Amino acid sequence: MAQEDNRLPLVVLTGPTAVGKTSLSIRLAEQIGGEIISADSMQVYRHMDIGSAKVTREEMRGIAHHLIDVLEPEESFNVTVFQRLARQAVKDICSRGRIPILAGGTGFYIQALLYEIDFTQTKEDGALRARLEEIAARQGPEELHRMLAQADPQAARQIHPHNVKRVVRALEYLAQTGEAISAHNEREKKKPAAYRSLYFVLTDAREAIYARIDRRVDEMLKAGLVEEVRALKERGLTRDMVSMQGLGYRQILSYLDGEYDLDRAVYLIKRDTRHFAKRQLTWFSREKQVCWVDRRDFENEDKILDFLVRQIKEKIG
Repeated sequence: MAQEDNRLPLVVLTGPTAVGKTSLSIRLAEQIGGEIISADSMQVYRHMDIGSAKVTREEMRGIAHHLIDVLEPEESFNVTVFQRLARQAVKDICSRGRIPILAGGTGFYIQALLYEIDFTQTKEDGALRARLEEIAARQGPEELHRMLAQADPQAARQIHPHNVKRVVRALEYLAQTGEAISAHNEREKKKPAAYRSLYFVLTDAREAIYARIDRRVDEMLKAGLVEEVRALKERGLTRDMVSMQGLGYRQILSYLDGEYDLDRAVYLIKRDTRHFAKRQLTWFSREKQVCWVDRRDFENEDKILDFLVRQIKEKIG
């Protein structure tokens, strides 16, 4: 007789940026009685709606969303904060007999929740962190990333040079423990999932994803992205803040600071977002027990939805 699995259920719906996760996750929640937990590092911030492609109230169609608009842009957000808030959200959703759907494209956040990665082994070293952040500010994030590449090449390959927060965390971990953070993360990934889960990765032809990225950026500009960033700048936000390092925000801020013209800023947003989508796909390809859902294999989104619902009923119930 099979042993009963008492772990809480969790559906993961992820994929590269602009692949269509938002609308599909809402339709899926309607079908299975679910609520959505955002696995996005930018949508947690209030007043940052356009550049983060934040789901609107109308688009939500009455489906409860968690971890959206929970922080002010001056506040710092990282994987440990996400893990704590997401864990609470899962328990809350399940306590009401609903199914939690973790939707978004931040693979490290998904991994942290799904495998309960332990981030408690080190304490924050304010002096070390300040020194590392000063190197990034004075010599550029590339210099900090070069330091990481020398110390932990695998981590450097997985972390973008401009993701100062994660580069600092990796160097900090190495200094405090003597162990490469990549080795720590690999060990943590081998733990069994903390939830009775299904991990879907929505994808499409690379050209189709890139075309949608370009269209989305154009739509953001029409919707007032420049004005949104200008308001944040006037509020006192600066490029060294976590919230302003997001795609779209840092490029428009550089435009507003006179570093280059708007055409150049738009080009950089599109280019960097395409690179980000490529890195996301590489990340998900390394994950274990993932169910890839390629849009090209289905006639339409209705067929994709039917497939997801069948899988969930069979594997989670």
